[in-house]
Amino acid sequence: MADAAEHGGANGRAGAIGGGGARLGAVRLVLWVLAGALAVRQAAAVLRVPPGEWLGGFHLPGSLPGSLYDAGQFTGTPFAGLVLKPLTGFAAPSLEVAWTCVTLLFVAAIGLVAARGLPDPVPRRTALLAAPLAVAVMMVSLPVREAASPGQTAVLPVLLVLLAVFRVPGDRPAGFLLGLAAALQPPLLVFAALLWLTGRRPSAQAAAVTFAGATALSWASLPRDSWTYWVEHVAGTGLGGAPDGLANQSLHGALLRLGLGGPAEIALYLALAAAVTWFGLRRAARYARDGQLLLAVAVTGCVAVAVSPAGWRHQLLWVLLAVAGKVGERAADRRVWPVAVVLAMTLPSSVLLPNMTALAPVRDNVPLLTALAAACAVPFLPRSSPYWRAPVPTVHVRPGASRWARVPLLPFWRRVMTRPNLLLELLLIRVGYSLYSHIRAAAPASRPLAEGNAAEVHGIERALGIDIEHAVNHAVVNTPWLEAFFNFYYTSFHFVVPLGILGVLYWRRPGDYRWARASLGLATVLALFGFWLYPLAPPRLMPGLGFIDTVHGVQDLANPSYGAMTAISNQYAAMPSLHFGWSLWCGIVIVVLAPKGWQKLLGVLHPLITVCAIVATANHWVLDAVGGALVVAAGFALVHVLSGPRGVRVSLPAQRAAAAREEARAPART
Repeated sequence: MADAAEHGGANGRAGAIGGGGARLGAVRLVLWVLAGALAVRQAAAVLRVPPGEWLGGFHLPGSLPGSLYDAGQFTGTPFAGLVLKPLTGFAAPSLEVAWTCVTLLFVAAIGLVAARGLPDPVPRRTALLAAPLAVAVMMVSLPVREAASPGQTAVLPVLLVLLAVFRVPGDRPAGFLLGLAAALQPPLLVFAALLWLTGRRPSAQAAAVTFAGATALSWASLPRDSWTYWVEHVAGTGLGGAPDGLANQSLHGALLRLGLGGPAEIALYLALAAAVTWFGLRRAARYARDGQLLLAVAVTGCVAVAVSPAGWRHQLLWVLLAVAGKVGERAADRRVWPVAVVLAMTLPSSVLLPNMTALAPVRDNVPLLTALAAACAVPFLPRSSPYWRAPVPTVHVRPGASRWARVPLLPFWRRVMTRPNLLLELLLIRVGYSLYSHIRAAAPASRPLAEGNAAEVHGIERALGIDIEHAVNHAVVNTPWLEAFFNFYYTSFHFVVPLGILGVLYWRRPGDYRWARASLGLATVLALFGFWLYPLAPPRLMPGLGFIDTVHGVQDLANPSYGAMTAISNQYAAMPSLHFGWSLWCGIVIVVLAPKGWQKLLGVLHPLITVCAIVATANHWVLDAVGGALVVAAGFALVHVLSGPRGVRVSLPAQRAAAAREEARAPART
């Protein structure tokens, strides 16, 4: 019987392993399909470029008279011009397809080589899923989107460096590939210094010799272009765009954007570049000796882009590779660095930071600052750290008992009671609100449809006897102090109160913060469907009804653009009213969580005053508030259904210890 039980247990373990392998294979297949779909999307976007613009921004040697740099758009080295010379024999359509496919294949190869370069030991799940996930992220990143443009060769040097470091046996072949990469992108010569510091001196020497030979070949073949590139433009500075343009994400470009110039700017740039190179290469060598060779390569690449006189965005693929480093002792903090890098490399800077003058130096240099952080500042964990393999775990608890057996619907949605990382929360809130604003602004804004829907809503309110908007609006206008109060409340409390509540919950009650944040986010997402499906004109934009816009002033209803207000937001995104919806969310959270009665009273008053404000200022119909209440109720209901009730079954270990200490003190007090 013991043998049978052991045999049965072995079969059960084998079945569990087989089931886990099947699920892992399914997830891997889905990720590869996603990566392929994103590659097809990127190819379709690139192939829409008119054929005349393919390689038309510069004169290829042997095909057209003049210099490579006569058009001022080619940013590559003269050696890159020699490499591209054979392409002039292809027809434009064939060249478009071939160039796009080869570029995207290079990106896929980078993902595969980088995944195999992860430090050992790597969990099997991570090793299998890293390659398709890396390829999918790179396909939507800003560097790949720009590198796939005609004539750009930024992806090839990255692949050459990775092949030289990870896949090519022998020092001299590896050095040859590195030298070719540096001949295409000269700042990559810093990889020779990395090889020298890590003891691979034959490879470093071979890289330097190959770079010198390729550069000498281009001087012999294209002396005029070589003089233009190396002397007149100092390794390409000013080619392809103004040095102070936003596309130049290097230290030199950032200093120029800050208003510096002349010898002082050059001296400061050289000093900063030397410091970044010294610190960055020392860090990279340390990580290489620690067994984190992929991180060392990424750090060196970030150094190369930052110190280059012209570090274009399509050369920033190195920053994405820096996600290989681990940051933070807590498991909850491990996601912060990868998320920050992916957001910085995939989203425009205007999405990451608000359009404020004080933030312009940061917003204009987000990719550069990310590269500098990876090169010199981010404290990546060494493999000798006890937290490398076993970070401080996140405290999870089960939800409280529910009346319905199928709640929570998502059993893997484990309740987290610890405080989330502040930087990650701020990033996600900012990006989430920016995406919400863009989607809201892009919602259908057909004036006839919006006014027709408003007439329908107005008719329903008349039938129900709740069409009070006109009477309330004019009563408030005739009472100046009341009009001023509602205008101030409408414009001021919409953002301040929800953010204040989230801030208090984050600091004092992190478990409830996650519950409240999820419900607010789901309610806001549901509201977007209303904006898209039911564009609605607010009372202030309905002609012939006599409403007075107390907040924005008199609107020219004969002009569909309604002046500058249209540029701020979609004027017909009124159903449901998130002004009321967010205030109702605030009221519910305060009433549920506030410990004192007067606080609960304030929670009740806030949505009541808000609904009066949106009606009095003629910005919403009464039924808009009903719609806002419905999406908020749906947000709370979805959180309940998906993750279970707000209460938990067990308390945190610290809370249990505190309770035990209180019980121990109780006899002494008595």
